[in-house]
Amino acid sequence: MIVRNKPNAFKILFTLRGSVLPLVFPQIAFMTMLGVVVAAIQYYYPNTFPDFTLAPLALLGMSLSLFLGFRNNACYDRWWEARKQWGQLTIDSRCLSRQVTSYIDGQVEDGVLVHRRILYLTIAFNHALRHQLRDSDPWEDIERYLEPKDIEPLRNTRNIPDALLRLIAKKLGSCRHKDLLSDFLIQSLDERMSSMAAVQGACERIKKTPLPFAYLLLVQRTAYIYCLILPFGIVASQGLITPLFCAIVTYTFFGLDALSEELEEPFGVAENDLALTTMSRTIEIDILEILGESDLPECIQPIKHRFE
Repeated sequence: MIVRNKPNAFKILFTLRGSVLPLVFPQIAFMTMLGVVVAAIQYYYPNTFPDFTLAPLALLGMSLSLFLGFRNNACYDRWWEARKQWGQLTIDSRCLSRQVTSYIDGQVEDGVLVHRRILYLTIAFNHALRHQLRDSDPWEDIERYLEPKDIEPLRNTRNIPDALLRLIAKKLGSCRHKDLLSDFLIQSLDERMSSMAAVQGACERIKKTPLPFAYLLLVQRTAYIYCLILPFGIVASQGLITPLFCAIVTYTFFGLDALSEELEEPFGVAENDLALTTMSRTIEIDILEILGESDLPECIQPIKHRFE
């Protein structure tokens, strides 16, 4: 995710980091060359293309803008909901850690081990959920927070985050059986875990339910048709600057489409996707501090204004 101060007007024109320009450059180049060819023909062979009225182009452009705006809003809603869910996960992880260390007496036998066990599993859950959403291998991040007996069963499960929540629940149940927690406190902790499970379910819903493919087809087909007929419709009135208008319109329409595609999958690793690695590392550091550990991992710093 790109995080930077707003550049001045001059830098805005030349900023590529986080821009969709590299993604749509082939379309811009092709439509600009088409505009050059049409403008050259009109220049050397006047009246080759009749002076069309611009009303149909304006009507089609307005319709296309509405389609693009609707799709862009829908994709941004997915991106923002994903960000809210991870914000909720941060709150739940911190609250669960605080409640465990506060309500389970660390002075009793194995109390400190119980704290470490549950909080380590909470850290592992955050890392595992991130890797599940990105379809990547979680073991490098979670193995050090697991006990040897956990590894083999987790390797054989298809849903590692959910299995980690079950391990936390079993440990809390064991605490209840040993009278380390009252019924009221165990209910509070269970509600916090249920909230974490709800976050996982919401993220899975966002990942596995993309926008209908028909929206993509409609927008892209209409954008191509509009940009292909644009130079023929304006060359009689705009002459040699037709390629410039073609480039600007193509960048606007296809740029919005490319940005929508990035926002539609908020859990990926594109420059405008969510910084899940940074957020899970922040949760990891916070929980380790709650445990009182001093050997903390380094905070992730942006590289060229980008958080991973």
